[in-house]
Amino acid sequence: MFKQSFPDVLEAFWFDVRMFVVVEVVVLVLGLAVALVRTTTAPALFPVRLLALGYVDVFRGIPTLLLVYLIGFGIPALELSGLPTSAVVLGGAALALSYGAYVSEVYRAGIVSVHRGQRDAARAIGLTEGQALRHVILPQAVRRVGPPLLNDFISLQKDIVLISVLGVAGEAFRVAQIDAASDFNYTPLIAAAICFLAITIPLARIVDRLSVGTGGVAR
Repeated sequence: MFKQSFPDVLEAFWFDVRMFVVVEVVVLVLGLAVALVRTTTAPALFPVRLLALGYVDVFRGIPTLLLVYLIGFGIPALELSGLPTSAVVLGGAALALSYGAYVSEVYRAGIVSVHRGQRDAARAIGLTEGQALRHVILPQAVRRVGPPLLNDFISLQKDIVLISVLGVAGEAFRVAQIDAASDFNYTPLIAAAICFLAITIPLARIVDRLSVGTGGVAR
């Protein structure tokens, strides 16, 4: 049964990998943008900071599975023109919104951990606030939060399976479910689990290595 189901599960797993890469790029950009907004001190940006805080509080507080349901089924139910109805797009958007909130806090922790003297030194040599952030603060912050970010990558890679609840036919877990339901033999689910382990275990070892190198502890 494993030999029979594994090719189909593996083919579907590549869809998971592509989905993960696209969503992760969105998460990294979204998380960084929210973190930068939350760390700015410009009085004029107070309303934007308030919106960013609300986004983080709301999307960190809603379970990811519930968010996938709300967006994946709720938006098509509105029947508004111009809104996407694809389960893949809506499921990916739900995951990006959820993980973007978590990753923004990881970024923010890295930014605030950089000593104020680094910013002052950069300004003293003639860099603008934006240049100091780009060339001095952000490189140090990103290097410090590498292990936590990789942990979030691992979690996202696993949570891609949540879009299967929207009926995405080409997702690995969904394919394994269908194969298993045909004769109540759950070996295809083991095949799916092995595919995910092939990605998550190497990533976990990279996190361990980075954590040791930076003196941190992997979550």
